[in-house]
Amino acid sequence: MRQYARRFTGPLLVFAVGAGLVAAPAAAHAAAVPATIDVRGTLKVRSAPSLAAKVLGSLRDDQKVSALCAVTGQSVRGSVRTTTQWDKLSTGGFVTHAYVRSGTVQRCATSSPQAEAVKAKPVASKPTAAKPTAAKAGTVRSADGKVNIRTGPSTTAPVKRVVTSGAVVQGVCYVQGTLVAGTVRATTQWNRLSDGTYISHAYVVTPALGLCPGASPTPSSPAATLTPEQFVRAAVPGAQQGWREYGVPASVTIAQAILESGWGRSGLSTVDRNYFGIKCQSGRYGTLANGCHDYRTQECTKAGSCFSTVATFRTYASMAHSFRDHGNFLRVNPRYAGAFNYTTEANSFIWKVWKAGYATDPNYYTKVTTLMAQQKLYQYDIWK
Repeated sequence: MRQYARRFTGPLLVFAVGAGLVAAPAAAHAAAVPATIDVRGTLKVRSAPSLAAKVLGSLRDDQKVSALCAVTGQSVRGSVRTTTQWDKLSTGGFVTHAYVRSGTVQRCATSSPQAEAVKAKPVASKPTAAKPTAAKAGTVRSADGKVNIRTGPSTTAPVKRVVTSGAVVQGVCYVQGTLVAGTVRATTQWNRLSDGTYISHAYVVTPALGLCPGASPTPSSPAATLTPEQFVRAAVPGAQQGWREYGVPASVTIAQAILESGWGRSGLSTVDRNYFGIKCQSGRYGTLANGCHDYRTQECTKAGSCFSTVATFRTYASMAHSFRDHGNFLRVNPRYAGAFNYTTEANSFIWKVWKAGYATDPNYYTKVTTLMAQQKLYQYDIWK
């Protein structure tokens, strides 16, 4: 099984968990913006801002289109940029902005989501605690493969077990935790189950649950996006530990993480702390990861034929664990053995890794070494 998502022959796609539509209010009748498709092959037009949504048609390279407005959906790394923006076209449907060249596209107007009607008397707006014994059956709905049930309300909490779409879970109350954009909704709510574990409400259809005793009714503020300087600073400890343990130069590890995670903004890195796209194998995730997460991905053959599939990626408790696992993966994989003759020569090391088939991008070596020079990453190679 291929280990790294970036080794697709076609453009690499990086996904958030699910594809919940999260659009900011904007003018209802913004003028259409002329745009040009920039894609190797064809670009699918979909019914929603998600690679799992129904295909309505396709567009060819250099085709001219009109973008009415933009929404936020699944993150995609394309030929133009890596982005969560999807453009709503004047002809109907959505295309990822990762393959579109255009001027600024205004945000689509949106209304607040409407809750389903319930046959119960409305209660006060202040959440009330639910009785732990009042379990309510909920049904898992997932277009992203298996759903993790964790020991805490966070995508970094250890995985207790996994369930498939259609499974029934018993929820007793809810807490606020990590934001997840799932098949059912995008939400910070996590449902506590009768056995004390947690599942993201983003993947569950269930009767309303009450707030768990002692839990805060409001989610904590999400972590701010790191600046390049902050990202490098956060990456250094794990990268240097990776060199101590496995011999991968820290400058190489940091540059690869920047390139492959888009400065930590990819879905894999923001949700699962996976900065290199390392996969699970038959449910096994080694000693440095803490679980597996299924994503629906687009893969392409050497002949250029692309298809949708489900891939399972490792999840980590921290950036450092992901970086160390990257070093471990290179060390134990025989195809990269030649690179470890150059553990104190960063450029030679990444050259050998690339030539061994790490990435199909013909400019991969140049991109990595350019980042190493521009960001002054060689200073973190601790053998100096």
